[in-house]
Amino acid sequence: RTDCFTATQPAHRSRTDSLPTMSGMELTRPDGSPLRVLVVDDEVNIAELVSMALRYEGWQVAAAHTGSKAVSTAKEFRPDAVVLDVMLPDFDGLEVLRRMRTSDPDLPVVFLTARDAVEDRIAGLTAGGDDYVTKPFSLEELVARLRGLMRRAGAQQAQSSSVLVVGDLELDEDSHEVTRAGEEISLTATEFELLRFLMRNPRRVLSKAQILDRVWNYDFGGQANVVELYISYLRKKIDAGRAPMIHTMRGAGYV
Repeated sequence: RTDCFTATQPAHRSRTDSLPTMSGMELTRPDGSPLRVLVVDDEVNIAELVSMALRYEGWQVAAAHTGSKAVSTAKEFRPDAVVLDVMLPDFDGLEVLRRMRTSDPDLPVVFLTARDAVEDRIAGLTAGGDDYVTKPFSLEELVARLRGLMRRAGAQQAQSSSVLVVGDLELDEDSHEVTRAGEEISLTATEFELLRFLMRNPRRVLSKAQILDRVWNYDFGGQANVVELYISYLRKKIDAGRAPMIHTMRGAGYV
């Protein structure tokens, strides 16, 4: 793992808090579509972990690892907010922000950096940053600050976010009811958590390591056979006699 997180973000987390969901109410754009967040960090592992946490919030996420890529991605992706590392390999985050703001003057930005000197924070905020999170940080804090920024920027709260829908498969996170084509499906607690993780990431390949860490709280590596076992259990209940929804991507994971 990376050392970007605080001691309050343990390596082994419970199933219910393995990724930070700050509220049962999902924030959306005014038209109801998912919010978009651009994550910019030259450390690929950090960018991916932050991106996973934000996707778990239901947001669309794009990532960039250089300043030039961040600027070009922002023009195409048109994010609602940016998590921006100050230290980048080509030009720094302050210059990235300046270039982004030429086309979107009100774009909310949270600076993310290992530098914690007061003058660095002042420089970031003076340059137009809306907030400043210093490494090591907690995912919960970062997500909470982003939610606050986007609420102030006009994001809406979805009226109903407890039901996940993928095709004809529905999962109610509050009642734990699961149906496919209207037919009720009975799942164990672990099967439910696995299906929820898959449905929160539709069309995205999830590795065995990611699934282990989310559902079984194991660190990366080992015990991958338990994932295969529970995927087979789910398939018997979800896909039996129907068009398959759970697919194996050889050497990569499940989608």
